[in-house]
Amino acid sequence: MKSKIVKYTTIFLGLLLLVTGLYLIKTTGTSQGIMVALPYVCIGIGSGLFGHGMGNVISERAIRNDPDLQKRMNIEKNDERNIMIANKAKGKAFDMMTYIFGALMVSFALMDVDMTALLLLVFAYLFVHGFSIYYRIKFDKEM
Repeated sequence: MKSKIVKYTTIFLGLLLLVTGLYLIKTTGTSQGIMVALPYVCIGIGSGLFGHGMGNVISERAIRNDPDLQKRMNIEKNDERNIMIANKAKGKAFDMMTYIFGALMVSFALMDVDMTALLLLVFAYLFVHGFSIYYRIKFDKEM
């Protein structure tokens, strides 16, 4: 029951943000500061929430009447081979992200981009790698 409430709440919040963003675009003429980007951020987040919620509801209704399909999907989702493949893909993507974001930070520094934006990117980069080191140490102790 809680899952249904969460799904429908996600759909409702998505629609609410989407409508709010569209309303803000229509009503605010020449905006300054945060009001320049806020309507578009609301539209983006609202569309994502709405699509995610509707996708969950539609997929749940599609498999509700077919227990064999539901059983196969649970087996696929919990299969060790599929989990291992997904984790390996995440590892490869993380390795690629390290080099791409490093090159992006250097290119931003050379282009003399605003220091605030550059520092935010550097802090996010270091946070992700700090998290990686923390879990590496934690998993090494466990295994």
